Amino acid sequence: MSVVRIPPVLRQATGGRREIEVPGATVNEVLDALYELHPQVRAQLQTPEGELHRFVNVYLNEEDVRLLSWLDTEVGEGDTLLILPAMAGGAPGAPPRPRPRSGAAGARRGAP
Repeated sequence: MSVVRIPPVLRQATGGRREIEVPGATVNEVLDALYELHPQVRAQLQTPEGELHRFVNVYLNEEDVRLLSWLDTEVGEGDTLLILPAMAGGAPGAPPRPRPRSGAAGARRGAP
């Protein structure tokens, strides 16, 4: 079995679990086993066509699987798979954060 580390953004779909042990010989098999246990995770990671979203990063023992054999990367007993969906944006309705002023550009903006 390998361990899948669940980031905070996906924990609601896994009942709050931080780590889940799942079987699988490849990254794809491990993800499929994870989806079987927690179907809501699939909807957050995959497109309707069954591909991982572009913004989903997957690491095997801290190595980006895109640099290895992608979803066909072999997973060994005791390996750790980390799923990191990229985050963007902010809270709905939150006001934009002011940009810090710096150098001459900041001085010019403040001048009448």
